[in-house]
Amino acid sequence: MALGVLCIITAFFGLVHLTPFVLLEEEYQFKQWMSQYNNIYDNEEYYHRLRTFTENKRKIDRHNAGNHSFTMGLNQFSGMTFEEFRKSFLLTEPQNCSATDGAHHSSAGPQPESVDWRERGNIVTPVKNQSEQQLIDCAQDFNNHGCMGGLPSQAFEYIKYNNGLMTEEDYPYKGHDDTCQFESSLAAAFVLDVVNITSYDEKAMVDAVARLNPVSFAFEVTADFMHYKEGVYTSTECKDTADKVNHAVLAVGYGAEDNGTPYWIVKNSWGTSWGVNGYFMIERGRNMCGLAACASYPLPVV
Repeated sequence: MALGVLCIITAFFGLVHLTPFVLLEEEYQFKQWMSQYNNIYDNEEYYHRLRTFTENKRKIDRHNAGNHSFTMGLNQFSGMTFEEFRKSFLLTEPQNCSATDGAHHSSAGPQPESVDWRERGNIVTPVKNQSEQQLIDCAQDFNNHGCMGGLPSQAFEYIKYNNGLMTEEDYPYKGHDDTCQFESSLAAAFVLDVVNITSYDEKAMVDAVARLNPVSFAFEVTADFMHYKEGVYTSTECKDTADKVNHAVLAVGYGAEDNGTPYWIVKNSWGTSWGVNGYFMIERGRNMCGLAACASYPLPVV
């Protein structure tokens, strides 16, 4: 009898250990979040997402209570574990992206203190949620892996040798791999050449953004980044080498905080409800999270 009671007690405390205590206020916040993002769950999924949301919310609150250069906040990913997020939104295979000797040649002159290509007409397109379907379906021969991801330089190479990319209206995003349905008569964007920037030469990235155009780069996303809200992102957890990068983005400018901290202005691809209307800032000049390992930009056909 005592053994049976002991087993029951052990099982009970094991369950408590696996299921963190959720306050009524936290469940209310979870329901508000569900309503905001139109999430509907069955009974079992509801409690799983509630626990995950609560853990994420507590992590966000602990971070924001500390002294950090960026703040975290709830967003569309707050009901996901990082492992779930990683499988759905990050590159899942190691990338061979470094350019030992890139083709970009920096100028000798000084660069402006700040640049923002969003202020220069229709250069930067609106923030979208995820990528071009044509690249997912058609660019495998250029070391892209459909929904499993790929790097901007490889996508640019595909557009160059494919003689064009269709618009999203003509080739809409589906969110899954499909057969290639490219029609050359509908090609609307073209690439003359692809310029890789020498690996880890972040000054060359600044030069390119200052003089020429926005620059694509890849970096390693770790768990705290999925909760980014605003400020200059920094991390002591991410790695800074080319083999660890798992997400590609677009540097549309740069600047510096009032305290002197330099940053990149970066366009993401997770929709406008994430970060600062779909953008984020990340520390510049330290190869933060490997951002200088795999930078490149296309030369458009003019």
